[in-house]
Amino acid sequence: MENLRKEYKKGTFTEEDVNKDPFEQFKIWFDEAVSSGEFMMPNAMTLATASSSGKPSARIVLLKGYDEKGFVFYTNYKSRKGKDLSLNPFASLLFYWDKLERQVRIEGRVHKVTKYQSEEYFKTRPYESRLGAWASNQSSVIKDRTVLENSFSKLAEIYPSEVPLPAYWGGYILVPGMFEFWQGGKNRLHDRIRYKGKGAKWKIDRLAP
Repeated sequence: MENLRKEYKKGTFTEEDVNKDPFEQFKIWFDEAVSSGEFMMPNAMTLATASSSGKPSARIVLLKGYDEKGFVFYTNYKSRKGKDLSLNPFASLLFYWDKLERQVRIEGRVHKVTKYQSEEYFKTRPYESRLGAWASNQSSVIKDRTVLENSFSKLAEIYPSEVPLPAYWGGYILVPGMFEFWQGGKNRLHDRIRYKGKGAKWKIDRLAP
């Protein structure tokens, strides 16, 4: 493992480069990740949650929208992450774009989006994905894969075309209180720029790598 080492050389990220608005800075980096064509899913992000007792859990989810209000993703509300967020609404997001030698960490409070917003997004999903939301009792123990396949087949008979939104499925929005932008640097002297605050009051600091 000690041989798995590389030098970071893509560039620097200085105070002079920083946009005063962290949402605008995120857009710059996200758009560059998308336009690079280097990533299968540039909107993939690690979502870290914790139980009411502080036990952490992390998984990859997909960013489905963002603006100055926050970052939106969708899931089964009965999943482990859903249960965590119902008891402890604070979470962290991590974007890692290795080919650009960049990370973005975002921390904040999470709450559900409106049912209307969940319904509108659900309609845009492929038919099979909408059936899958019904077929899988996410995070529950099942005997084998045939349980899922049989459930999917039965649901396809019940909903041959239109698939309604399950009551237990929908969106969350993470409202940021902290952003950290990380750019890999030569000699492991990485650039870490942190924003803390909210609204128009963001305090910008450089952190030691």
